Amino acid sequence: MINISKLYCGLAGESDHLRYADPDSFGPWAQGPVVVYNCTSRCNLNCLHCYSSSQPSPGDTELTTAEAKRFLAQLAEVNCSVLLFSGGEPLLRHDLFDLLAEARHLGLRSVISTNGTLIDSDAAKRLAELTVAYVGVSLDGDEQFHDKFRGSKGSFKAALAGIENCNKAGIRTGLRFTITKANADQVPVLFDIAASAGVRRICFYHLIHTGRAKDLDDQTLTLDQSRRTVDTIIERTSDSVQKDLVDEVLTVDNHCDGPYLLVRMQKEDGTRFEDARRLLLANGGNKVGQKLLCVGWDGTVHPDQFWRNYSLGSVKDKTFKEIWQNSADPVLDKLRNKSKFADPRCLKCKWFNLCKGNYRFLTPDPAEKNWLNEPPCYLTDQEIGLSKTNA
Repeated sequence: MINISKLYCGLAGESDHLRYADPDSFGPWAQGPVVVYNCTSRCNLNCLHCYSSSQPSPGDTELTTAEAKRFLAQLAEVNCSVLLFSGGEPLLRHDLFDLLAEARHLGLRSVISTNGTLIDSDAAKRLAELTVAYVGVSLDGDEQFHDKFRGSKGSFKAALAGIENCNKAGIRTGLRFTITKANADQVPVLFDIAASAGVRRICFYHLIHTGRAKDLDDQTLTLDQSRRTVDTIIERTSDSVQKDLVDEVLTVDNHCDGPYLLVRMQKEDGTRFEDARRLLLANGGNKVGQKLLCVGWDGTVHPDQFWRNYSLGSVKDKTFKEIWQNSADPVLDKLRNKSKFADPRCLKCKWFNLCKGNYRFLTPDPAEKNWLNEPPCYLTDQEIGLSKTNA
C-alpha cells in the first residue's frame, strides 16, 4: 500500500507503525504478517472483477468452525499483525461472529472487507462488540455504475446503509475502489461519496487479472491512463487533507505508485521528498509472500489473495508458521530474494529497493524465471534512471 496522504501531505495514519517500522528493529519473523482470510466462497453479488470468482452457493470445501479456530490460533502464534476477513462476502459465513469472537480472545486485530450490503444495525452492533477494528466497503463509482458492475440493482444504496450502520456503531470505515478503464473517471466521485458518507479512509486498487477479472483485458488502463489516474488521486487527496475530509488515502497493488509519487515531488517544491523516500525505503516495497499472505476458504495458503494459481501448502496439513517460514519453497525463495529474480528492468531501476516490483504470476513451472510484472510499471526509462548505455 502506498499511503498518499502520509507521503505527499505528511498526514499521520493509524497504520504507520506497521507500514514504516524500522526494519533493523525486528528479527526476520518478529513482526508477523498481514493475513487475508477468504473465509467463504459465497457471495450475494456477481462483480465483474471478483478475484475469487465467488458464487451464490456455498462450497463444500470451507474450513469447519473447529478447523478455522485452529488456524486462528496458528496466526496468534506468529504474531499476525492484521487478520482481514474477506470472501466472497464474509458476512455470509454462518459462523463469522464466532470466529471474530475467537480472534478477539486470541488478541488478533480483525478487520473486514465486505460489499456492505448485509450490515444492518444489528450486525454492526455485533461487529462493534467484537472489537472489529475496521470495515472496508467496496464501491465502484456512482449508483448507476456500481449497481451495473456489481450485477445487483440496489447494491449501492445497501452498501451506503451498511456504512452508516457501522458509523453509528462506532466502527471505523473505509471505501475500496478497483480502478478499471470504465470507472477511472469516477475517482473524484469516490472522494465526494466518502465525504458525504463520513468515511475518512479510501483505498484505490489497481486491477489484477485473476478470478473473473481474467476476462477484463479491455478494462486495463494504458500506462498513460494509469499516470493520469494516480495524478487525480494525489490532487484530490491533497485537497481533501487541506479540508480535513480524510485520514488516509492509499493506492494498492502497483508499487510503482511510490516512485511515481517521488518523481512528482521532485518536480514540485521537493520539501517532503526526502521524508517520503525514507518512509518508502523503510516500508520495503512489495512484501507479497513475506509480510502479506492469504489463506483460502479451504485452508490453502497463497502468497497473497491474487495468487490463487499457486499453493504454498494447507493449514489442514501443516501449521501456518511452517508454511510461512518454509525457505525451501521455490516461490517464497524468489519473493524473498528479488535482487536475484526480479524483472530485469526492475533490477536496473534506481527505485528498486523501495518498490521491489509488482505481482508476478508464475509460468506453469515455478522454477522458471519467466515472471509477469502485473500490473505493469508505468514509469519511463528516464524516470527510473535508465539510459541507452545501461538499458
